Amino acid sequence: MSLREDNEEGRDLKKPFLHTGSWYRMSGRQSSVFGSTQAIRDSSISVFACVLIVALGPIQFGFTAGYTSPTQSAIINDLGLSVSEFSLFGSLSNVGAMVGAIASGQIAEYIGRKGSLMIASIPNIIGWLAISFAKDSSFLYMGRLLEGFGVGIISYTVPVYIAEISPPNLRGGLVSVNQLSVTIGIMLAYLLGIFVEWRILAIIGILPCTILIPALFFIPESPRWLAKMGMTEEFETSLQVLRGFDTDISVEVNEIKRAVASTNTRITVRFADLKQRRYWLPLMIGIGLLILQQLSGINGVLFYSSTIFRNAGISSSDAATFGVGAVQVLATSLTLWLADKSGRRLLLIVSATGMSFSLLVVAITFYIKASISETSSLYGILSTLSLVGVVAMVIAFSLGMGAMPWIIMSEVPFLWFYILGFYSQSIGICSNNDTCDNLMGKTVISRDDVLPF
Repeated sequence: MSLREDNEEGRDLKKPFLHTGSWYRMSGRQSSVFGSTQAIRDSSISVFACVLIVALGPIQFGFTAGYTSPTQSAIINDLGLSVSEFSLFGSLSNVGAMVGAIASGQIAEYIGRKGSLMIASIPNIIGWLAISFAKDSSFLYMGRLLEGFGVGIISYTVPVYIAEISPPNLRGGLVSVNQLSVTIGIMLAYLLGIFVEWRILAIIGILPCTILIPALFFIPESPRWLAKMGMTEEFETSLQVLRGFDTDISVEVNEIKRAVASTNTRITVRFADLKQRRYWLPLMIGIGLLILQQLSGINGVLFYSSTIFRNAGISSSDAATFGVGAVQVLATSLTLWLADKSGRRLLLIVSATGMSFSLLVVAITFYIKASISETSSLYGILSTLSLVGVVAMVIAFSLGMGAMPWIIMSEVPFLWFYILGFYSQSIGICSNNDTCDNLMGKTVISRDDVLPF
């Protein structure tokens, strides 16, 4: 019996708990015990609700990135650290994230997207606890590494999950929620850091992942991952829940099945094969954009924004830092609207141009300020100009380089996992009458949809 026929005869959706959640497994008799559960089942889980739940992961990501800015002076004074030791503490999250990112593909492949997020939440919680109870630098370093490892998994899994559950016409905007959530996490760290001391702030950092773990049981697993694992019935149930119980999903089911069937053959790419355009182009786009994102210097600005403003002569550096966080949230919110309207390439061009110009302004103002007196009127003007430059850089980053690489990463086939000998999942699905290209035996979204360059 098909899923749709089963729905029409009573909607008795009983599926494995770990794959597709819990509440919509219940039959009509069972759900009556739980009051409003039946009404929730009838209206279905919205894709937007699922995105809001997994967005707790990138909020954790952002909180980790923003934690060092308001806490630098207090941690250095309380634990007797040098500036270089604190800088190492801040940088270790990136080291852990590299390890987590390398492992994330395998983890997401074998235990699913929800399982990956649960795995990622555990080291984050332990890491924050280690920092909050730290008596010396060793606990700080260990906690920061654990946070970074969890963030590395989150940074891969969340945009992939959102891309896999989203309708094609909403994919760009919904995947941009990942970056928006990161900026919200940064802003919260900046804001709370003004009012609470660094150990309490670390305890607060536990909350996103602590809420995320139980919330994951109430959303469906990625339909495409379930289909690839051969769980056909569970995959159809998950998709039906995401699209609504009254929606005909037969066309999308067939599209996903065809896409999954095209990935049945395991393919290993040799390095010599990278000479071929069909291999090196998506590899260069996917990895290159993420490398450029990190080389833009945004992490240095976000990690140490309070120190930057203090050195620039801004008296209320913490307030200025929070202002930057708030501006970043607003700019990233604008990107949600622009992502599916302006195209990826245009936003990346505007973003890169704006960042280059604003960083040049900041560099020039700091260079000139080093040679003039703090009592001169020009010094105050340059301080304001440096603040404007930093804010402009954050806005420009948020409009393109912040969100677009994650969107493109979720749309371009993950070629680098083949190079590592891994078996990559199919991310894109041809929708409607789009012309599908075949890359490495994989069905992907049409080039106009995936690479609007």
